[in-house]
Amino acid sequence: MQQPTALIVGVGSERGLGAAICRRFAHEGFHVLSVGRTGAKLDAVVNTITQRGGSAEAVVCDATDEREVLRLFEYAMRPVAGREAPSVVIFNAGNNAHIPLREVSASQFEAFWRVGCYAGFLVGREAARHLVPRGSGSILFTGASGSLRGRSGFGHFAAAKSGLRMLSQSMAREFGPQGIHVAHVVVDGGINGERLRVLRPEVVAERGEDGLLDVDAIAENYWHLHRQPLTAWTQELDLRPFKEHF
Repeated sequence: MQQPTALIVGVGSERGLGAAICRRFAHEGFHVLSVGRTGAKLDAVVNTITQRGGSAEAVVCDATDEREVLRLFEYAMRPVAGREAPSVVIFNAGNNAHIPLREVSASQFEAFWRVGCYAGFLVGREAARHLVPRGSGSILFTGASGSLRGRSGFGHFAAAKSGLRMLSQSMAREFGPQGIHVAHVVVDGGINGERLRVLRPEVVAERGEDGLLDVDAIAENYWHLHRQPLTAWTQELDLRPFKEHF
C-alpha cells in the first residue's frame, strides 16, 4: 500500500507553524517532505517526527528561486516505491518586520514580495501543474493579518500577503472546478513560536499563552481543510486567539 505524501514549503524552527503542520500530517500517516532554506532546522523537525514513529525527510530549497522550485517538484512528484506523489501542497513561507515606509528600500520591498508572494506563485503554479491532471488534491496558503489590511509600518508586508491572497482566490476559481481544493488561512494574531519569543518577548509577556495562536492548534485547521469533502469546501479561513481585536 502506497503511503500518502504532504509537501510543506516554509519549514523553520521546531517551534514554528511549518514544523507543526509537518507533525500533524505525519501523525495521520503521511510521508512529509519538509522544505525550507536551513538544513539544520529541517533535520531537527524530521528527527522529531521519525522518533515518534512518523515518516519525513528534509529538502533544502529556496522557494524564491524558480529553478530550485522546479527541481523540488521534479523530486517530490517522481515515482517512489512505497509512497504516493503529494496530494497536498502547503505554502507557509514568509517573514515580517516593522519598517516605516520612508525607510523601506527598494531591495527590502522586493525581498518581502519575493518571499511572501512570488514564492507562493511558483509553488502554487507547480502544484497545480501536477495536481490538476490527477483531478484531486489540496493547495493551501498561509496568510496573515496583512492579507486583509495594511497597518502603519507594514506596507511592504501587506503588499506581499494581500497579493498572495488574491493569487489563492484566482487559483480556487480556476482549479476548484477541476477537483483541486485551494484555500487560504489568515493567521490573525501573534503566533506562539520561536520567532515571536526571541524577537518580541514583551508581546508574549503582555498577551500571555492564551492571547497567542498555538502552532499545533493552527496546524489542526490545515488538516481539516485537506480532509473537507468536496461538497463543502472552505476557500478562506481566519484564525485568531479569543483576545485578539479584529
